[in-house]
Amino acid sequence: MPQLSRRAFAGALPLGLIGGSLLGGGLLGDSLARAATQDAAKPPVVVNPFAQIRIGRFTVTALTDGYADMPYDYFPGRTGAEVEQAAISQFTARQTGVRFLFNQYLVEDGERRILIDAGAAGSIGQTGQLPDALNALGLQPDKIDAVIVTHMHQDHMGGLVLGGKNNYPEADLYIDRRDVTHWTDPAKRNGAPDYLQTSFRMAEEVVRLYPRLQAIDGEREIMRGVSIVDLTGHTPGHIGVRIEDGGKSMIMVSDMIFPVVHPAATDVFFLFEQDRAAAKAMRDRFFPRAASEGALIAATHMPFPGLGRVVADHGEMRWQVADWALQD
Repeated sequence: MPQLSRRAFAGALPLGLIGGSLLGGGLLGDSLARAATQDAAKPPVVVNPFAQIRIGRFTVTALTDGYADMPYDYFPGRTGAEVEQAAISQFTARQTGVRFLFNQYLVEDGERRILIDAGAAGSIGQTGQLPDALNALGLQPDKIDAVIVTHMHQDHMGGLVLGGKNNYPEADLYIDRRDVTHWTDPAKRNGAPDYLQTSFRMAEEVVRLYPRLQAIDGEREIMRGVSIVDLTGHTPGHIGVRIEDGGKSMIMVSDMIFPVVHPAATDVFFLFEQDRAAAKAMRDRFFPRAASEGALIAATHMPFPGLGRVVADHGEMRWQVADWALQD
């Protein structure tokens, strides 16, 4: 992995906020107070959050398809009690497990729009928000020129085939050939556990519905400044995406990093991880390199917008949330 810029990235918009107002006094005070009390009893307004940063000529917009809570015993390498205790110490513990966000990233340069991953689309947890998030930006799926799928787990490709149709009809689709081969192999499907069957089914639909699918081999440039990074391990063809321009860079690492457990330990896995030895070896190489280079990272499942850095702190690795907003 080449040297990545340490410089803070520029240009940002704050997260979506729920609008509010101050209660006035005088003759209107009581009526406004009563209205506010009544409004407080209503369900909260749902807002699609987004965050934008600039990487040279690129605008990168972080979007989310929603979230799901993963049980504490879904992390081989540690007991459920140990994972829960780690979540408590990080003030992120929930009764239902470790909260996974499903972050996607829209990359634009004024000529092309590239979407990195397509979300779970309701197949897991509280998901299915990506179309609304795109719509909030004034975009319909047919305005997306390309979709890069980092791997063929359901939470990364579900939005491609929601409703049994091609939902990004004008997009070139890029997926690593090793994942395409694995997830469309009937023998692999027959021997897989139940929790992976949805991914196998979706993979078959993706291949059937997307004639513009390009099964790519190894690291390559998709367009100037957007390139594929090999991060195999989580799945056979797990990839990342590097965005570079104007002396700035960001690498979207997909499922290289999970909340609570990473990057502090590389011997903790996730239930869906298929080659634990390869996944550990990749993290053993990647985390120290990312820390030494100060690499800006975007991660699918970290708290929104998933932007941060791996930092070496007294011999241990930790996740440092990026200071991304309102930068020069």
